[in-house]
Amino acid sequence: MTAFTRFSDDKITEKGFVFAPDVSAIMDDSLISDPMANPFAGLRKGGVAVVNTTKPQASVLQGRDDVTVVRVDLTGKALRILGKPILSSGIAAAVARISGIKKEALLTALSEELGDIGLGADMVAKNVEFATTIYRELAPLKLNTEEVPTAEELVPLAVVVSDGGIEKVTNTGNSYARHTGNWRTFRPTIDYAKCTNCMICYAYCPESAMSVGEDGRVKIDYDNCKGCMICMTECPLKAVSQSREGGVQ
Repeated sequence: MTAFTRFSDDKITEKGFVFAPDVSAIMDDSLISDPMANPFAGLRKGGVAVVNTTKPQASVLQGRDDVTVVRVDLTGKALRILGKPILSSGIAAAVARISGIKKEALLTALSEELGDIGLGADMVAKNVEFATTIYRELAPLKLNTEEVPTAEELVPLAVVVSDGGIEKVTNTGNSYARHTGNWRTFRPTIDYAKCTNCMICYAYCPESAMSVGEDGRVKIDYDNCKGCMICMTECPLKAVSQSREGGVQ
């Protein structure tokens, strides 16, 4: 999903898509190496990318040494404060802080928005705490972005080939090359000492990411498992556990 917004001290008259942002917020660091997502696309030189990650700086830049990357572990803090990996309040706070929006304005808007959608007072308070934590952790940055030159010609889709080696989108039968396992925030693991091979996880998996090995036991296809954790929810013996991707606790 891609969403965008504009804010300015001056009157905003443009209501169309934002193709060349000054700030880009990337809530899932697995998208950075995904040539089909390409979240740095269009980000202006001198811009800022806010990335939800625990990875080192070098692995996040991906060749964009002309932008500033701000790394923050939104997922970890959301789990600690909210008890759920819901990141919207945290990423809003990060962008607000970097852009120079005052904390009082952020928290007022946040409380009103969450109250309007019917969130309880306790959860609103936790989201305010989450946003305040992120706001305090970061510092405002001076944006000094360059204007994006107007393209002189359109590149025919048929000749577009990604750097990551994904086949042309115009080729037939290429869906097998599109692995969705890098979408995961959490990784399921089967404890075979508890597993009775009842096949319930196999039946419930919405992505057909469960297979049966030569030994007759259920296996997880991590190339395509999206980490929805339905297998863990449905397992009657609790033989499936979850851990955060990247070994982060």
